[in-house]
Amino acid sequence: MSGTLPGGTWTLGDLTVTRFGYGAMQLAGPGVMGPPADRAGALAVLREAAGLGITHLDTADAYGPHVTNQLIREALHPYPDSLHIVTKVGATRDREGGWPPARRPDELRRAVHENLENLGLATLDVVNLRLGDAQGTRPGSLAEAFGTLAELRRQGLIRHLGVSNATPDQVAEARAIAPIVCVQNMYNLAHRHDDELIDELAGQGIAYVPFFPLGGFTPLQSSALTAVASRLEATPMSVALAWLLRRSPNILLIPGTSSVAHLRENVAGAGLPLSEEDLAELDKIGR
Repeated sequence: MSGTLPGGTWTLGDLTVTRFGYGAMQLAGPGVMGPPADRAGALAVLREAAGLGITHLDTADAYGPHVTNQLIREALHPYPDSLHIVTKVGATRDREGGWPPARRPDELRRAVHENLENLGLATLDVVNLRLGDAQGTRPGSLAEAFGTLAELRRQGLIRHLGVSNATPDQVAEARAIAPIVCVQNMYNLAHRHDDELIDELAGQGIAYVPFFPLGGFTPLQSSALTAVASRLEATPMSVALAWLLRRSPNILLIPGTSSVAHLRENVAGAGLPLSEEDLAELDKIGR
């Protein structure tokens, strides 16, 4: 069924995934803490994602914590060979719902083993090292932390590596330590700071996975976006997703939702055809 999904596929190392994926963060409770109010509904969303042909699931054991990974296991295990789960380590949760960093070697090793246990896997397909903080990227060396993950990869616990919330310098530093297959950063129509990085990664066959593709906690608002959406008789969010797929072939989408209906809307919206006029108008938003 993956042929029906917008954007086609991309290869993460030796893993082929649909460019339209699914991000599981919203399946946890309020503030990404605790269980969902509707557990059956959360399981239904995951099963619908798989049923639609989505083969790229994004998660983290910090979501809940542990909640989304346990839901994924309950809904989809044993996993089909075509399904690939991308997780991230490098942050934990505190009692106030914050995201304190957890990038010491012992913390990373523990996080990898917790992901393996909660997902029911012997090897993690892709692990992203989460850098920076909740406010965004922060400069600084990732050598010790990324070196720890590279060693776990050599041990066979991780198949491929990536980085998240990373600066271009950190991306380059990571690549000097071990191969990476993806970079997961904040990017959308209104936040275009990684344009140069996206184009560089595309030339190197490395995926770029925007988080908050629809603006995150502050939904995208733009008169140009609204105008294009009105002209196409579509929602602004559909236009924003379709633009991302057209922006570069190495962009993979992981929009999240806790609703089956919304998931279907996102899939349909990402397939919206955009004319050159539409693209030119939208391109001006974040520049």
